[in-house]
Amino acid sequence: NEEVLSLKSHINRFRVKLTAKRDHEMVFVELSEVLYFESVDNRTFLYTSDEGMEIKYRLYELEEMLPPEDFFRISKAQIVNINRVKTLAPGFNRTLFATMTNGEQVYISRKYAVDLRRALSI
Repeated sequence: NEEVLSLKSHINRFRVKLTAKRDHEMVFVELSEVLYFESVDNRTFLYTSDEGMEIKYRLYELEEMLPPEDFFRISKAQIVNINRVKTLAPGFNRTLFATMTNGEQVYISRKYAVDLRRALSI
């Protein structure tokens, strides 16, 4: 039925692999392994539980490519995999802090925190 096809499509999108650069080699990273993406000094990085690697895409390109039910823009410089968020905690001035499954914390700016709260119905 339609629900099963939708679920299958979602699973297939999540199996997509991105090409990242680590030292002098190319690495294939599954979307499910990505904690978040970050833009620093006109370069974009993806972070897994273990390491960060550079990728060729800009954040706006990633926003168009990534499944919106799994990846969410949390600041001007970051996109987070909401499936890898362990906890959310309030910050100052209606901001949030997300603790990722590896224990790392990322800051969710006020502008994007409102949209995230709405998307998660909190």
